[in-house]
Amino acid sequence: MTRKENAVELMKKVISGESYLTFKEIAHITGYHEKYLLKLKKDLENGTLSFVHGNTNRKPKNTITQEEREYIIELYKRSNTSIRKFCKFYAKRSYSCIWHVLKDAGLI
Repeated sequence: MTRKENAVELMKKVISGESYLTFKEIAHITGYHEKYLLKLKKDLENGTLSFVHGNTNRKPKNTITQEEREYIIELYKRSNTSIRKFCKFYAKRSYSCIWHVLKDAGLI
């Protein structure tokens, strides 16, 4: 049982009157903050509680495309500059992004 499931079970017992635990005690048991437990209680009462994060299995918005990866690799292969100068020249992506693309391609 995860921490969230444990907190929800304890909150259900408190709401139904089976338990007389306080929010502070439940927070100590589960490790959550009391304000988060109030949010869980509100979600339980409204029926909007979800155990899965909303962004699960979604691709990040700023993910580099495969075409751009190939373009960076080909452009770097044709240049004779250091990676720092190449990153300043390209400037669309950060240094770390370009470095990881080139490292994955085996150019660094």
